[in-house]
Amino acid sequence: MEIFTTGFAKKTAAEFFEPLKNHRIELLVDVRLNNTSQMAGFTKHRDLPYFLQELIGARYEHKPLLAPTGEMLKAYRKKEMTWEEYELEYLDLITTREVENQIPREWFEQRAVLLCSEFTPEECHRRLVVEYLDRTWGEVEAVHL
Repeated sequence: MEIFTTGFAKKTAAEFFEPLKNHRIELLVDVRLNNTSQMAGFTKHRDLPYFLQELIGARYEHKPLLAPTGEMLKAYRKKEMTWEEYELEYLDLITTREVENQIPREWFEQRAVLLCSEFTPEECHRRLVVEYLDRTWGEVEAVHL
């Protein structure tokens, strides 16, 4: 099973939506804690479902269960926690939440993408979600757009 991931930072609307269209994405799962920020631009919670439907025919789901806590984000952004510490704490969080039992596996049996803000997946929790689902569900492959 392929699970696509993407971020919107440093991207124009065209740079964001074209890869989704080209990969025939059917569902976007928003894994951000806060999807209302002014920084989100065209990916704000009130606009994104419309753009997805109209531009590529995809559905939208916001799943904050897959997001880190506000405290974790704040500590990492203020450099009070290293990426390695953040990664361990986040993995402990989603393990405790048993996300593999809380999100429908069927979502990912179609062409689905996880959305977060980070430009690349290396230091982003969307990558950690896919790796975690691979360990719990098995046979999951990340495709980072």
